[in-house]
Amino acid sequence: MTSAAAASRYARALFDVLLKEGGDLEKAETDLASFAGLLTQHPVLATTLRNPAIPVSKKKGIVQGILDRDASVSPVVAKMILLLAERDRLKLLPGLLRTFRDRLMDHQQVIRGEVTTSMPIDAEKLRALEQGFAKATGRRVVLESKVDPSIIGGVVTRLGSTVYDGSVTTQLQKMKQSLIEAGQ
Repeated sequence: MTSAAAASRYARALFDVLLKEGGDLEKAETDLASFAGLLTQHPVLATTLRNPAIPVSKKKGIVQGILDRDASVSPVVAKMILLLAERDRLKLLPGLLRTFRDRLMDHQQVIRGEVTTSMPIDAEKLRALEQGFAKATGRRVVLESKVDPSIIGGVVTRLGSTVYDGSVTTQLQKMKQSLIEAGQ
């Protein structure tokens, strides 16, 4: 089984347990992100916890110590992190977090997307785009804005695997292609 598949299984299991027990899904996501962030902020700690030469019992002890210091971590998430430490699978945490976030957003009927424009877009226009896509999809839409001068003008929006390309660059390419076809 690949690491991504294993991380996905752990994330699904955690999500299902939290749903069944009525746990706070958003708090769990925050707790997972916090622990993953701790590993990112402290590369020596991350390297230590991922080092195969260090006994699993020591790794579990380190993780237990970290979790004991932060009493705000939900018990279910703490158990999951300890389980990962016991099985020497802490390297799966970033993938687990990604999958958990995806499931949480799906559960909350939220779609994340990205809007690319040639110049920065103001917050009001971004909210208007979110509302328009929310009406079209029947879900809440959260868009991230990016700038790419190469699109010349217009907007390229990506929602999941769907791309809405209204860029000037694409329109020019279509015109070029139709002129080429008409000239043949």
